[in-house]
Amino acid sequence: MATQQTRSMSSSLAAVVTMAIGLCLLVLAVLRWRQNGAGALVWLAALLVMLAIRTPHTLRNRRNVVVDARKDVAETALLAAMFLTVMVLPLLQLATGVFGFADYRLPSGAIVAGALLQVPCLWLFWRSHADLGRNWSPGLEVREDHSLITRGVYARVRHPMYAAIWISVLAQPLLIQNWIAGFLVAPAFAAMWFIRVPKEETMMHLQFGKAWEAYCARAGRLLPRWTA
Repeated sequence: MATQQTRSMSSSLAAVVTMAIGLCLLVLAVLRWRQNGAGALVWLAALLVMLAIRTPHTLRNRRNVVVDARKDVAETALLAAMFLTVMVLPLLQLATGVFGFADYRLPSGAIVAGALLQVPCLWLFWRSHADLGRNWSPGLEVREDHSLITRGVYARVRHPMYAAIWISVLAQPLLIQNWIAGFLVAPAFAAMWFIRVPKEETMMHLQFGKAWEAYCARAGRLLPRWTA
């Protein structure tokens, strides 16, 4: 019991320290808005909206009773790579300019395109969290009384949340024009998509059987399937 409490306290302390560092980087990034440009401001705004969407679900769903979880070395590495490329590297660049040597320049229309992509991205991100409800988790988990959601944005697409993240990933190099802080998220998320999603679908198949098979027959993995 003492060991479990110590681990819990250590985890909470690490989370608080991480949040404090992230907040400091965020403030510094905003203060450097003139150096970073309009694209960075759009990216920062989208990041804050995504955090506002996800945080309530994260806090609420911690109370879920998990009956099956698949957390191996590959899963840990994929999540770490996404955290690094989605948040840490961009915030470091925008707060300090440390990766300025890796900057590139695109036509001004790239920032406009990146900003417009935030509209479907944020809507899909919000709607998929809302439709999943208590069934969402950041890891590969099945909860007690887990439900197969086939309504809302899940009616024709099996992974609309991943679709939202794909849009965000494609927009990031347009808004943060830097090979390290902007572009690296693309291969990181591609690895997650090709390695993690098949494992996730295997878990769903084991959990829901024929219902999952019928759902796959009428819903595309990333894009809508309009014919059965």
